[in-house]
Amino acid sequence: MSVMSRRTLLTTTAAAAAATVVAGCGEGAVKGEKGPRGGGKTGSGQSAPAKVTLIGDGSTAHTGPQPHQPVVDRLEPGQTPPQFVIFSWDGAGEVGNGLFPRFRKLAADHGASMTFFLSGLYLLPEERRRVYAPPNNAPGASDIGYLTDEHIRMTLDNLRLAWLDGHEIGTHFNGHFCAGSGSVGQWTPADWRSEIEQAKGFVTRWKTHTGWHDQDPLPFDYEKELVGGRTPCLLGQENLLPVARELGWRYDASSPGDNQVWPSKKDGVWDLPLQLIPFPGHTFEVLSMDYNMLANQSQQATSSDPRNYDGWRRQAAASYIAGFQRAYETNRAPFYIGNHFEQWNGGIYMDAVEETFKHIASAGHGDVRLVSFRQFVDWLDAQDPAVLARLRTLEVGEQPPGGWRAFLTATPATT
Repeated sequence: MSVMSRRTLLTTTAAAAAATVVAGCGEGAVKGEKGPRGGGKTGSGQSAPAKVTLIGDGSTAHTGPQPHQPVVDRLEPGQTPPQFVIFSWDGAGEVGNGLFPRFRKLAADHGASMTFFLSGLYLLPEERRRVYAPPNNAPGASDIGYLTDEHIRMTLDNLRLAWLDGHEIGTHFNGHFCAGSGSVGQWTPADWRSEIEQAKGFVTRWKTHTGWHDQDPLPFDYEKELVGGRTPCLLGQENLLPVARELGWRYDASSPGDNQVWPSKKDGVWDLPLQLIPFPGHTFEVLSMDYNMLANQSQQATSSDPRNYDGWRRQAAASYIAGFQRAYETNRAPFYIGNHFEQWNGGIYMDAVEETFKHIASAGHGDVRLVSFRQFVDWLDAQDPAVLARLRTLEVGEQPPGGWRAFLTATPATT
């Protein structure tokens, strides 16, 4: 069954709004490009205008329900669980290499949704860097680079289109501090609270910071859109979670790694970690993220031998595919893949991710759902807790004893 035919299981709730938001003094219309949700090339077409109500300085806006959202279903007794797969992107900035639009198009071609964890600093011009007050670091400091004005504009364009395509915009926070006394691993809950408020501020006040008041707003209310994130280098979750819970976040994807099993909540928030998956040619497993593939293959992305690239690409794709197949053929645990818009080792990890995506979306994989983290937790929250508890008893690579019908029919119902 193709992903396109599976859209009957993930029916969209609203007609697609289009890509360009026309900002006025308070209200306007949404119009522009609309891509297909499950096959063929991206096309253009006009959709019905949507009312736009600007928020704050006009950097963001209310435009109605997000297009291309699935109808949430509930497992019936004895039903085989869907195989959820979540592709996510850390940073989510477009710097002219075409990677953000490349993977938006890939998702549109297959009727899929993804999660883009935006680094807030990617919407702050470098000349305004001292607006940023990172916890335990100097004003304006950052371990990732600020974007040029051109790249900020490209990032804004891609964020608009991504949300209108049905993707989630989460957060990767701001300065990406992984080492030293200012590392996020040493931050207190108060530090995280400050970092989150600043990350939201860079998204909701980018017009004030750039002076581009004639530009289109982002077509969503970020205060409502933001329900989860992933910390830099997978550090600091323990002190982040109390703040995430207070803010009403629904999940966190910052655990430093876990097994391919069904998730549970930690401190009241769904804990959705990167996962250990088979690593062909090795006896150990690797985390399901491009950077971890890189670190185990070449250690450095700038001085490795290009003669290794083809083999490393095939190894990375085979690792992701093995992780998917293990879950799909056994416990149906959700599969999470983390990525960066980077051309490490000649771009081989981007090619490996695309190959993996197409394998997963291919005919022959029934009831595979390529969704965002937020869409996945929507589904989790709709399930009978007893069913989820039963699913969590299955270990990595363990098939349900007696088959799915027997395994889940015997689950007692709860309210």
